[in-house]
Amino acid sequence: SLHDGMAALHFRGQRIRLVRNHEVGLELPFCDAAYDSGAGGGTTTIEFDQKAGEYLSTTPSLSGTARNCAGGPSLWGSWLTCEETTLYNATTGKPHGYVFDVPADGVGDAEPIRDMGRFSHEAVAMDPVTGFVYETEDNGSSSGFYRFVPNRRNRLGAGGQLFMLKVTTGWQANLGASYPNGATFPVEWVEIAQPDSDSASMPGNFVWAQGRALGAATFGRLEGCWFGNDRKIYVVSTSGGVGQGQIWVYDPREETIALLFQSPSAAVLNAPDNITVSPRGGLVLCEDGGGEEFVHGLTEDGEIFPFAKNTIVLNGERNGFSGNFAGSEFAGACYSPNGEWLFVNVQSPGITFAITGPWQNGAL
Repeated sequence: SLHDGMAALHFRGQRIRLVRNHEVGLELPFCDAAYDSGAGGGTTTIEFDQKAGEYLSTTPSLSGTARNCAGGPSLWGSWLTCEETTLYNATTGKPHGYVFDVPADGVGDAEPIRDMGRFSHEAVAMDPVTGFVYETEDNGSSSGFYRFVPNRRNRLGAGGQLFMLKVTTGWQANLGASYPNGATFPVEWVEIAQPDSDSASMPGNFVWAQGRALGAATFGRLEGCWFGNDRKIYVVSTSGGVGQGQIWVYDPREETIALLFQSPSAAVLNAPDNITVSPRGGLVLCEDGGGEEFVHGLTEDGEIFPFAKNTIVLNGERNGFSGNFAGSEFAGACYSPNGEWLFVNVQSPGITFAITGPWQNGAL
């Protein structure tokens, strides 16, 4: 249940593997690859033939985690799944709020990557030039944007240093406030001295608080992020601006962050969440607001348009589910490696869609 973030990964020939998050909390694990025996979140892996357009199988690939919300593909072809919580399971003595690595061809490593921080993780994006990992935090107005510099490239478990974004020209800048589209800020990075704690009494925002003490910026609920074709990282602030969301663009070469788009109202864009970049460079935004839910397209020029609408009503004839699910959020948008399929989830009751192109036509 509770389908969320996802990525489509190369597997074998024309077959791909979709590794898909499940935002489940403290329940029993659903597979043996479990970090916490008292947590029921994790990932399942779908095998799909992208040439034939055929679903093949689904298998469990990680459990014992909690509230797996988003994540991001790694440079080595795996899925980095993120826990959107900092809860402490008093029954098992396990802290949560970590990133885990799940391969396309098997089960995930049930050990968290602790140096990437313990906080309310949302998504990650990797820069293939530097090997750095960029991380978003979804914790209301106490949300930071982070950079993890690994000690060894492509070996995140070997440790590294965690940093938080700071606006060079502004102490403790509030980038969750309203700004005009195109507003650009020079940035630098401050180091987080203590990225991890297994203490039950540690406040959930202890990583963010360390960065703020050094002048780091805060955002309004950071959620999805994705590495673009232009070597820029696109970042979603779900409640930024006037409360309906913002799309930020971080440029690692220029060390700037710029506001690409700020929603003026819920009628235009209502609380964007997950994001992906199309093969042609367009953005796909999944809504998680109130009322009607859409997948929106956003061009590189800042033009926004509705792409798909959730109208799901089930009568119980298939899989026993019945009810009106039209208010459920979209999540997990991603393209197949050959660029011919767009996959997207509807979180409840838990449906994954495969959408054909031709993507060479149209704004995306």
